Amino acid sequence: MKNAMPQLNSPVGLAIVAPSGAPLDDAAVLTAVTRLQQQGFQVHQYYQPEQRFQRFGAGDAQRVAQIHAAANNPAVQVVMALRGSYGLSRLMPLLDWDLLANCGKTFVGYSDFTLMHQALLARGCRSIAGPMLCDDYTRDDQSAYTQGQFLNCLQQAQHELEFVTDFESDLQISGRLWGGNLAMLAHAVGTPYAHSEEGGILFLEDIGEHPYRVERMLLQLHYAGVLKQQKAIVLGDFSGYRLASHDHGYDFAAMLTYLRSIVSVPIVTGLPFGHIRERCSLLVGAEAELILAQQKARLIMR
Repeated sequence: MKNAMPQLNSPVGLAIVAPSGAPLDDAAVLTAVTRLQQQGFQVHQYYQPEQRFQRFGAGDAQRVAQIHAAANNPAVQVVMALRGSYGLSRLMPLLDWDLLANCGKTFVGYSDFTLMHQALLARGCRSIAGPMLCDDYTRDDQSAYTQGQFLNCLQQAQHELEFVTDFESDLQISGRLWGGNLAMLAHAVGTPYAHSEEGGILFLEDIGEHPYRVERMLLQLHYAGVLKQQKAIVLGDFSGYRLASHDHGYDFAAMLTYLRSIVSVPIVTGLPFGHIRERCSLLVGAEAELILAQQKARLIMR
């Protein structure tokens, strides 16, 4: 028996835009829109299949136009990314950031969408690291947890979750929550689109990156002075990679042990966030409290 999908308390206008990759199945997009409507969303579809360009949801100018149109639509309260993959990097100098920061919309997505979270946070705007149309709403085995987390972020003044971690010390810290996809954060270092919170709680995830690549990107953030500014670093899911015979014991755990030996900031594992089916939603830019006791973690966002 499938879990019943959560429902909205009141109708919400939700725009679907394609800032990055094109969907793998346009028919599934129609199904996903219907599912959002059944949950109570009033969906405004800006992605158009005929505009697809190469691997992208549309040409660069058309994708920018989609985002600007959603921001200008008074009937829209939430702007959701169609899909991640790659493409938002091309749009960063083309987007009207004053418009996006002042339009009053809640932007939601993850993965490639991390750059959007970064740019909005730099302008004092909160957003949601949460579901995208593909594949959170296109998949046959939808997750009530993933969708419930998202609705809770939209409807409640406080959002919280619990998870199990391998971090052995008890801890209680507070700071602004920020982060996202590790590759995108490392990619932004040294550009006008990088943003770092001093005294923050940094969450990270990635997919298909061998532990040495994860280490290399974390070292980039470390050498750039980003990690030492944080109260804690919280790791989500880092799956989808394949170890090689010549790794000789160098796996994710070994990499993590090394990083903990050179980074003084607590590195906490177990956050249910990343390229996974059962994914929490996170309020990027929220004042957050992280409480650890007996390897159980509680993250509270206000």
